[in-house]
Amino acid sequence: MPIIIRPLLAGDRPDIVRILEGTQAFTPVDVQVAIELLDCYLEAGIGSGYHIWLAELDGRAAGYICYGPTPLTTGTWDVYWIATDPDLKGHGIGTALLNFAEQEIRQAAGRMILIETASNPLYLEARRFYLARGYIIVSSIPDFYSPGDNKITFRKLI
Repeated sequence: MPIIIRPLLAGDRPDIVRILEGTQAFTPVDVQVAIELLDCYLEAGIGSGYHIWLAELDGRAAGYICYGPTPLTTGTWDVYWIATDPDLKGHGIGTALLNFAEQEIRQAAGRMILIETASNPLYLEARRFYLARGYIIVSSIPDFYSPGDNKITFRKLI
């Protein structure tokens, strides 16, 4: 069955919260911030500065992506969150979401996508995911999040 990607609706919020909490790839603070962005988007749409899309597989929420234009730049966009249902891992949902966002950003005259993550082991799978999809590491800020946990910035030119 194909992956369907559509705009996030208010009724999708509980599914996204379930996915965020279920991945075990995010800290509780990460989940709280991701939910705040969901709520901003649900209140103001893209006027919030965020674009949020839901992936469905077999009629159920399978993942989501949140991205937006980087303030004070020309053509630079940030991917803030991408998460997939851990029960549906390996179905290409994350790749489909990222490819979709890249296409949308390209159509909006985007030229560069940035993704930030942490260097701690919790985010190893995410770092491998970005590298495997053509993103390169362009910066690392030592001890950014906490001692020994660097901020890693990935970039892809489109």
